[in-house]
Amino acid sequence: MTLDSAAEKTIKKNIFIVDDHPFIIQGYKNAIIRYNPKKYEFVITEAKDCQSAYTIITNPETPAFDIAFLDISMPSYDEKGIFSGEDLAKLLKQHMPNCRIILLTMYTELLKVRTIVDEINPFGLVIKNDLTFDEFLFGFDKVINDQVYYSQSIQKMIDQSQYETLEIDLFDKQILFHISKGTKTKDIAQYIPISLNAIETRKMNLKKLLAIADGTDIELVKVAKDRGLLF
Repeated sequence: MTLDSAAEKTIKKNIFIVDDHPFIIQGYKNAIIRYNPKKYEFVITEAKDCQSAYTIITNPETPAFDIAFLDISMPSYDEKGIFSGEDLAKLLKQHMPNCRIILLTMYTELLKVRTIVDEINPFGLVIKNDLTFDEFLFGFDKVINDQVYYSQSIQKMIDQSQYETLEIDLFDKQILFHISKGTKTKDIAQYIPISLNAIETRKMNLKKLLAIADGTDIELVKVAKDRGLLF
């Protein structure tokens, strides 16, 4: 294989990094240029705040970015109504809809994370405290290969939020309690003022709710305990 044919196989990727800390930008760059250099050529554009990022994104001469790393908390651009990396993400979606957006934040509040996921639906969402050199490359590898990447803390919060939205009533809790004590389904009606058919229906619905529709009673109890529905 000649040098020319090898060069032809190199894939060019335009990367956008927005952060108000120059040393963080440099760290991202150092990691990116080390990622599979035989396959990819990276052209990296930087911005230090919302205003400089806005200017780059809205410039018609700016080549479309393939991947963008956006810090959420940055100096705002009040004149254009750009107050954060979230606003920049929305702007990017308008101007470069195929850009894969990775948002980075120090926020650890569940409500904030939920809002970001619902409103932006980024390709990547990272708590900065989760980020190491190796973890950065792991996440970058996922995103560049069309896979969504949420850092460990983000995934834990999302999983926990799914558990917390599960709502069961007193009868369901009593059914779970008696199953956990080894009571047979046909005997639970002795302790709960509903029919056997109602108990069986509720047990079936609980299994569906916990995504174990074909699971055993033992599995039902285990998953219910894991998700905080049974203590």
